[in-house]
Amino acid sequence: MAVGPVRVVGVRRGALGLDVGVAVLALGMSLAVLAAHGLGVPDPGARRLDGGGVVLAAASALPLAARRLAPVGVYLVAAGASVALLAAGYPLDVPFGCVAAAFFVAAAGGGDRRPARRWAAMLGVWVFVPAAAAGHAAGGRATAVIVPGLVFWALMFAGAWIGGDRARLRRDRISELEERAGAAGREAARERRLAAAEERTRIARELHDSAGHAINIILVQAGAARLLHRRDPGRSQHAIATIEQVARATIGEIDRLVRALREDTPGLPEPADPAAAIEELLDQHRTAGLALATSLHGPRAPLPRSVAWATYRILQEALTNAARHGRGSADVAVWFQPDAVEITVTNPAAGRPAPGGGHGIAGMRERATLLGGTLHTGAGGGTFRLHAKLPHRQAAA
Repeated sequence: MAVGPVRVVGVRRGALGLDVGVAVLALGMSLAVLAAHGLGVPDPGARRLDGGGVVLAAASALPLAARRLAPVGVYLVAAGASVALLAAGYPLDVPFGCVAAAFFVAAAGGGDRRPARRWAAMLGVWVFVPAAAAGHAAGGRATAVIVPGLVFWALMFAGAWIGGDRARLRRDRISELEERAGAAGREAARERRLAAAEERTRIARELHDSAGHAINIILVQAGAARLLHRRDPGRSQHAIATIEQVARATIGEIDRLVRALREDTPGLPEPADPAAAIEELLDQHRTAGLALATSLHGPRAPLPRSVAWATYRILQEALTNAARHGRGSADVAVWFQPDAVEITVTNPAAGRPAPGGGHGIAGMRERATLLGGTLHTGAGGGTFRLHAKLPHRQAAA
């Protein structure tokens, strides 16, 4: 028969024990039928069980222990031994080993994607009934006597094939569900890793912004304290106090950001009230010595968290640049519109920063672009102007 053996990498002990149990059970039932001279009324012309019958019965049942390794080979051995029992005149009314082997062939090869092998396996199972008829004839039984038994055998083998095929379909379905579950688990793990990576990137950016903002304020105030140390000790002390305040606040924020990098802590909190956070930011820069003319327009409606956070960080970076590269003053306007937030910061330009000296403008532009917004900067007439627009309907969607 043109059906190749099923390759098995390994057989677990529990499965092997089950197969051995099936083989022993089939052998015991076959020997019981042979010893009782068949089922029902004993046939006086049947051959009594002897050593040869035991050997053939063992050959028809014991190979079932290896059915996972070569189900087709096991079936061929069991079928051959069963036909030999019939040809020798033994009363084998039910070929238990051969029926079990047919079930396992259907379970293993009934779903082969190659039609030739699938049909070969099916034909090999169905050809047993004509072979059994030939064995009965060789054993001296009349055809009219064995026809009812052969019909029963045909129905029995058909049931074994259908049952084996259904078992195969169930096994394939379970394997498919397990594969889907495994794929879903892997996809969920991948999404978690991507989310963690995105969160860590975001935290790193926040750490850069916060630290850069604080260091710039400290740099400006330290320069002021140095210059005013002798001329105006009071303002010098005020600058030093500002440095201390900013340093303490920065240490607390760095601690918060570092804690957020741990896997067992939630992500960064977002500013719930953007207007209040902006006012606090403006007051901080006024305290640091930056002269600000501010105007906040529009209703202070709740914003999506991403937009609120981006508004705060863009304004923070713009004011830091104004303090570092400007002449000590800036005009700030923020419009809270129904579908967007617009930020405009204008300050006198004391000089242009050195090329490649920072990533502030690139970071602000990236924040705006991620939200579907825009950010434009330009210098002219001794001033530097930044304008950002952050749509929040798109971000909320």
